[in-house]
Amino acid sequence: MPRRSKIAGLPPELKEWLDAELVRRGFADYVQLAEDLKAQGAEVSKSAVHRYGTQFEARLAQLKVSTEQARAVVQASPDDEGAMNEALIRLTQDKLFGLLVELDVDPESVNITKVTKSIADLARASVTQKRWQMDVRAKVAAQLAQVEAQAKAMKGETRDVALEMLAKVRAVYEGAL
Repeated sequence: MPRRSKIAGLPPELKEWLDAELVRRGFADYVQLAEDLKAQGAEVSKSAVHRYGTQFEARLAQLKVSTEQARAVVQASPDDEGAMNEALIRLTQDKLFGLLVELDVDPESVNITKVTKSIADLARASVTQKRWQMDVRAKVAAQLAQVEAQAKAMKGETRDVALEMLAKVRAVYEGAL
């Protein structure tokens, strides 16, 4: 088993600084980053910074792709059945396991309970949001039906204008919901 990266052992505030600097510097200038870390009391080689930076850049790129794909999926297919939540939970479980294996993360240092609780909270929030959307749709449909009944009870040209306007309103609301 390879030895643990010195970067993994950095204090959290120094690691956060390094992450921010890697992004700010465009994942370049590893020699200067190693010198800056030494100036802050961390003995880390430029090679270690480069290895870490390469992995970090790849993870950020993958996260960006995943975010874009998730956005496209949500836009392309509304999820009233909760299939997205189920897929998210399975994907997160798989990625978490892979992350622990790939990055040689000490399982004792990761609070799996907090991670899984966060997933459960996300699933509950999504279900709550879907219920709210369904309630709003039902209320709008009921209001539109009530207004339509009132418009049909009108006489003459006013009735026709009201029904035409109602059809336009219905089209806008159905498109938005």
